[in-house]
Amino acid sequence: MTSPTAATRFLYIARHAEASPDETELTERGRRQAVLLGERLRDVPFSAVHHGPLPRAAQTARLVHEQLGRGIPLRASEEAGDYVPYVPRREELPGGSADRLLAFVEQFPEDERARGPELAATAMSRFTGAVDGDSPRHELVVTHAFLAAWLVRDALDAPAWRWLGLNHSNAALTVIRYTPGRPAALVMVNDMGHLPADLHWTGFPPELRV
Repeated sequence: MTSPTAATRFLYIARHAEASPDETELTERGRRQAVLLGERLRDVPFSAVHHGPLPRAAQTARLVHEQLGRGIPLRASEEAGDYVPYVPRREELPGGSADRLLAFVEQFPEDERARGPELAATAMSRFTGAVDGDSPRHELVVTHAFLAAWLVRDALDAPAWRWLGLNHSNAALTVIRYTPGRPAALVMVNDMGHLPADLHWTGFPPELRV
């Protein structure tokens, strides 16, 4: 029996654009970020654009999708949403930062922490790895900082807790290539080349901005 063929998947990951303080909509700056991201991606032959269900991700995805100018499916996906993908144990963490990291995770409701790993596993199954067929597939996921960090951590084969501390700016672009028979490869991470300087680093911890 002939073995099925497999092809490379290119996964484009974008954190949602800048949101209002109550997170119910994008700011004017956020709308500009989303449009510029869409313009950057206009020539990519996407098979689908996925986005989380919350307004800030859905609105970002719609604005990006409008710039692509083709009949590309736009799909809401719970696993592309905002959740804690993994709750570390103290013994996994570096001693000097364990208290701070655990305090950060524990600020989220217990039910969210309990369900997050299940959603993260679904996201990994749906969005990562090589694809069936003989043609490369390009997919965009408009999501949140935590899932973006989880996917980067996985591509680097880093410890599960290491999603913590991997920050992503609003409307920044990360690309991961999944080629059959090879490790995942980070093509770019947190790239803001499509944004003017005044739209850089939004959503990023001030002390870590360059």
